[in-house]
Amino acid sequence: MSAISKDDVLNLREKTGAGLIDCKRALVESNGDIDEAISILRKKGVASAAKKAGRDAGEGIVAQCLSEDRTKGILVEVNCETDFVAKNDDFVSFASDVARQLLANPDADLEAQRTEQVAKIGENIRISRSSTLAPNATGLVESYVHTGGKVAVLLTLGSSTTEAANSENVKLLAKDLCMHIAATSPVCVSRDEVPADLVAKEKEIALAQAEGKPPQAIEKIVQGKLDKYFANSCFLEQSFVKDPDHSIKGLLEKTGKEIGAELSVEKFVRFQVGEEA
Repeated sequence: MSAISKDDVLNLREKTGAGLIDCKRALVESNGDIDEAISILRKKGVASAAKKAGRDAGEGIVAQCLSEDRTKGILVEVNCETDFVAKNDDFVSFASDVARQLLANPDADLEAQRTEQVAKIGENIRISRSSTLAPNATGLVESYVHTGGKVAVLLTLGSSTTEAANSENVKLLAKDLCMHIAATSPVCVSRDEVPADLVAKEKEIALAQAEGKPPQAIEKIVQGKLDKYFANSCFLEQSFVKDPDHSIKGLLEKTGKEIGAELSVEKFVRFQVGEEA
């Protein structure tokens, strides 16, 4: 049998839409006969993935994976066509495996697995986005996936000591903070991270609402409305959902004093299925 060339593989991929690895295997099995290779792919159901590729995949779930030492974590959104499939055990397992592989290797080629899953489930599947976080120094990564997998959060919590970072109190706090973010959807960690265009927009709205007021009062009115916006949108300034008497910043300070360490939220990522990245 003559060697299978790259052009042969690409030609078969163009004709069937199957993954490169599946195409090469089919060509090897057919001794280079492209028509027989197409037949092999169709029998396996792999070639049918091409027909499904153009179909809308607006449902799905967000999967997560954390390293064993909690120094790195990932969120991955995997989409399908129907909510019924999004709840399918095979699809959920596939999404979890995608997260595990991408955490280990961000450049992992998952096309063959995706195509195989399309053929198995019968719907178009997209691995649409992912985000990886790791603490800057001493700290840990925590995650939370809401029931059904439609919303998930990844957070890095910094600690001044390794002992504190590994304590159960800090781990429980990190989980609570993730659940809070899932519920409240803050814009960013602190007000200095709010995008300038959002601040300008809120200021413009506040000025319009303050129109007609005495000039000396407008500045205070605008600042008051901006402060309210920051309190609602910035994670550290939000009231903790489980204890509204404490802001997130206050909760971090309170817990830090209890365990003898300084705690800080470094970054967070919140994914919701179907939202714009």
